[in-house]
Amino acid sequence: MSQEKTSNPLVPIAIVVSIPVIVCLIIMLTDQGIERSLLWAAIKTGIILTVIGGAISFGVSRLAERNTPR
Repeated sequence: MSQEKTSNPLVPIAIVVSIPVIVCLIIMLTDQGIERSLLWAAIKTGIILTVIGGAISFGVSRLAERNTPR
């Protein structure tokens, strides 16, 4: 008997979103005309926005879980 493994639907979305981000980071790292301080500011801003988005998503999922009828 084989067990079917359910896939997380966020994995394909994360891959599609991360590809352009990685390409932009590579371009910013290899281009000589871009200041490093701009690169690090962009990385810090991206991390902060990701953490805020994750916290909001977590909070909303908890509210939705609490309000679902049983």
